[in-house]
Amino acid sequence: MQVWKTSIQVFRVSNRTRNRCLAGLNELYITQHAAYTCTRALFFPKDSVSKSDERFTSNKLKKTFVSRERKYAATRDDFLKSTKTQRRESHAAPSSKTESKVSSDLQKLRFDDFSESETRRILRHIQKDSESNEEQLELVFGVGPCLLALTQGRRRLSRLFVKNGEGPQRDVILKVCQEAVSRGVQIQRVSKQTLDKMCGGKVHQGLCLQASPLEFINMERPVTSLEVRNHRALWLVLDGVQDPMNLGAILRSAYFLGVDRIVCSIQNSCPLTPTVSKASAGVMEIMEVFGYSNLKDMIKVKLEHGWQVVGTVGLEEGNPESPVMPCSDFKMSRPTLLLMGGEGDGLSPELRQLCDILLTIPPRRHLHPGVESLNVSVATGILLHSLLSTRTGS
Repeated sequence: MQVWKTSIQVFRVSNRTRNRCLAGLNELYITQHAAYTCTRALFFPKDSVSKSDERFTSNKLKKTFVSRERKYAATRDDFLKSTKTQRRESHAAPSSKTESKVSSDLQKLRFDDFSESETRRILRHIQKDSESNEEQLELVFGVGPCLLALTQGRRRLSRLFVKNGEGPQRDVILKVCQEAVSRGVQIQRVSKQTLDKMCGGKVHQGLCLQASPLEFINMERPVTSLEVRNHRALWLVLDGVQDPMNLGAILRSAYFLGVDRIVCSIQNSCPLTPTVSKASAGVMEIMEVFGYSNLKDMIKVKLEHGWQVVGTVGLEEGNPESPVMPCSDFKMSRPTLLLMGGEGDGLSPELRQLCDILLTIPPRRHLHPGVESLNVSVATGILLHSLLSTRTGS
């Protein structure tokens, strides 16, 4: 009886004290359950309390714990829901302007991801397309080449591959996708690893376009209206440039500086590959490159029409039949062919003999043995700028 009276006295504490105890116990469900179990075992021994009193007190405690637990669970769920909503709104806010500019087809495209099995299937389809088509297809990569290949209409377009991404795409990539959609080009999303394999590990910037290749223009075309008005036209003739990075850089400089036409030797020059297009920042998709099987015959024809033929040599090289002068001293006085040789050997002897004059780029310091020359793309840019800055009457 003494134990029972003590138990009753403990439970007759003030409501404020009891509420504080319960609030502490209700923080975690495990703590609540443990507290209830310990309280029941301590204050209601089986040999000193009646069954009815035990059930009454036990049910009361259970109701208190359950109601408090439900209250805290509801509060916790409301807090988590509000937090998730705020996170979604904060992530969606920065791309709201971009989303409004993108069509519904592109919005759907941006969230259609392909699995790895689908990626392998895509690679097999690419290989089958290349084997089955009479016209071989190649993979153009990079933002500039893909965008210009889509807009210039010089290639037969097949499919555009876009890298998967969780966040909003860059505006330039969305622009490329819009151009593809407007031209009915199929768009597929693939992983970065797949694009790396497709492009051979080259820098693709998240875009790859399957299209027909570009070839040299091997038929003689009449001069353009711009060349007719320009009495001091400049054609750039490339003899044996075999590095695609050099060729791409030369195309980019020639386009920027205003060269009227680019001519290459078909036999010993680099073909117009996707690597050349990427190195040219897409200029290869805009500027036509003419190919000749015999540069010597073409140069002779131009000489008969009154064109001036200018060759390039190193500082120590020379030709008894053709004077050598610094490029800064030369001024264009009539239509001109500028001949540039390839890496290593430079201009071939048979073409050098046809030159009216040979230009060189003088260095501004004493050169160490082994580095007496410039890269062919750098030398071409310097010479083009020097010649075209003297051209008037355009």
